[in-house]
Amino acid sequence: MDSMSLDVGAHLKSVRQMYGMSQRELAKRAGVTNGLISLIEQNRVSPSVSSLKKVLDGIPMSLADFFTLDLAGKPQVFFSRDELADLGGGAVQLRLVGGRLGKRSMSILHERYAANADTGEEMLSHAGEEGGVIVKGKIELSVGGDSRVLAAGDAYYFKSSIPHRFRNPGREECELVSASSPPTF
Repeated sequence: MDSMSLDVGAHLKSVRQMYGMSQRELAKRAGVTNGLISLIEQNRVSPSVSSLKKVLDGIPMSLADFFTLDLAGKPQVFFSRDELADLGGGAVQLRLVGGRLGKRSMSILHERYAANADTGEEMLSHAGEEGGVIVKGKIELSVGGDSRVLAAGDAYYFKSSIPHRFRNPGREECELVSASSPPTF
């Protein structure tokens, strides 16, 4: 988006509304008068960079994010099960939430492991952290030298740089929801 042609007032109003704030609430959070917010949104005053930054601190949002946020092409928020790309194969299903979204800060996966399925003999290792909650069945998680069988309702969280592996030791399918940051998929 070209910041030279950006209607700062209309853009600020859209951002404020996107965050569910009234002019009064934004003014209070930013430490300015609600009259100033109103004047900016009506394009009756052109804020300096420092006063716009002060207003955006009440959201909070950086100047860079404000000027690059594309409100016309709203990002997708909701995903049907058919829109989750399957990154696994065969007995392991790894369905990625928001796979088409650019610049994701994390990966969220809906994972299913058939009976006796695993992520492979070789331990996985990558940058970041990951965690998850077992929804159904059991999964054996090996992290470093430790292994534990987790059942529905159990959870895990670890640094992904530690070698790890997932295996379903049970006779029924295991289902879990996991997240990792930064995204590995």
